[in-house]
Amino acid sequence: MEPIRIFITGGTFDKAYNELTGKLFFKDSHLPEMLKLGRCNLDVQVRTLMMIDSLHMTGDDRQSILQQCRSAPESHIVITHGTDTMVETAGVLARGVADKTIVLTGAMIPYKFGSSDGLFNLGSALAFAQTLPPGVYVAMNGRCFAWNRVRKNRKTGMFEEAECG
Repeated sequence: MEPIRIFITGGTFDKAYNELTGKLFFKDSHLPEMLKLGRCNLDVQVRTLMMIDSLHMTGDDRQSILQQCRSAPESHIVITHGTDTMVETAGVLARGVADKTIVLTGAMIPYKFGSSDGLFNLGSALAFAQTLPPGVYVAMNGRCFAWNRVRKNRKTGMFEEAECG
C-alpha cells in the first residue's frame, strides 16, 4: 500500500480546553498522539495546513487545501476538518480533484476530552481512504458518505445521508 497523506486543518478534532477561562483553543495537533494510541501501522505523511475552526474557514483557505491535495504525490488523502463546513470543503475538492481518494473526517467532541469520537473517526477515515475508489467522501461515526450525499444534522449531532447536492 502506498503512503496516505493526512492534512490537518483544525476543527473540534484538535481543540484544547483552557481550564482557567473555559474556552477552547488551538495549540498543537493531537494527530501524532492519536496515531500512536491507535497503533497505526500505516505509512502516513502528516502535514498541518492550518489550525482553525471551520466556521472561520475562507474561500482562500479551501483553495489552499485544494492546491495541497492536487500537488500531493499520494493518491489517498485524509483531511481532518471541522464538522460545521466539512461538506462545503468536500464540494470544492470534488470539483477540483478527479484522480484521488479524499476522505474528510472530524469530531463532535475534542480529542482531549477523553470521550471524543475523533479517534474512531480517524481510524475509519484511514480505512475508507485505502478501500474506496477515487472521489471525495465524508467519514463520521463509522459511516462513509459521498460528498454530495451527506449533511450534518445539527439536532442529533450526526452526519446522515442527504439528497444529491
